Amino acid sequence: MASSPATSDKRQHIVETAYALFKRFGFHATGIDRIIAEAEVAKMTMYRHFPSKDGLIVAVLNWRAQRFERQLDQLAHEASARHKIRVIFDWHQRWFHGADFHGCIFAHALAEFGDPTHPVFKAAAAQKAGLKLRMQTILEGVMPAERAESASAALLMLIEGATLMAQMGRGDDAIADAWKAASTIIAVDDTP
Repeated sequence: MASSPATSDKRQHIVETAYALFKRFGFHATGIDRIIAEAEVAKMTMYRHFPSKDGLIVAVLNWRAQRFERQLDQLAHEASARHKIRVIFDWHQRWFHGADFHGCIFAHALAEFGDPTHPVFKAAAAQKAGLKLRMQTILEGVMPAERAESASAALLMLIEGATLMAQMGRGDDAIADAWKAASTIIAVDDTP
């Protein structure tokens, strides 16, 4: 039985409300009762859509990961590999200045749910792996696969470090320095 648009809208409203609370206050510190109150939904509605808090958190992380992927997909068409990687760094720089920035919700999830077998940890790790794979795929067009894999891991570390520095109020310097290092990592030359 397909869900009605009103049901889908209500579910999405819960996800977006929970996202706003989780990114500001954390996962463990945000209780279901607060999400219900902020979303202005009945407890029964909440549990019909999300029988567990962990399920809600995974839905929030998956929604945010998909939103991030769609944003990146819209930014870099018919561009060089270097430009596509630069777009990813530029996206982060804009995000650091946005009202939506409270650090990386995926990094926060990894910190709060340290068990690699936990569904929340898996959802957060999948987003990080997805970003690495996106960069690796871009770089495989201009360098050997093994080098692209290593370079994409280094680029992810630079982005993660810049994000942490942005939380400390140094986002512009951090992303500029990260891009300088990234430019060296992705430089294509004739040597094997």
